[in-house]
Amino acid sequence: VRLVESGGGLVQAGDSLTLSCAASGITYSINVMAWYRRAPGKQRELVAGFTSGGGSTNYADSVKGRFTISRGNAKNTMYLQMNSLKPEDTAVYYCSARIRGYDYWGPGTQVTVSS
Repeated sequence: VRLVESGGGLVQAGDSLTLSCAASGITYSINVMAWYRRAPGKQRELVAGFTSGGGSTNYADSVKGRFTISRGNAKNTMYLQMNSLKPEDTAVYYCSARIRGYDYWGPGTQVTVSS
């Protein structure tokens, strides 16, 4: 299984950005997928994710109302729409998928928000 993120970049505070994640190497749909991030000097944290069963979503308090997680039309694709970005959103963003109890990770994509 391989996960690849894309869409990161350098933006200004208040701008929007959409991250994409595509999973390959698996023939069936993945229910549990999520976005995490790791800011400099901080631990990795959950940003947004689809819960077990795939029907519900949860968000970190810091991004509620600003970020939206969604699935793409193509199987095992996922997006993170990020609006009203803040400098504290600066981090490496990772796509994650749980398959048969094992967590797979993409290499990450850098998001930098300047003030």
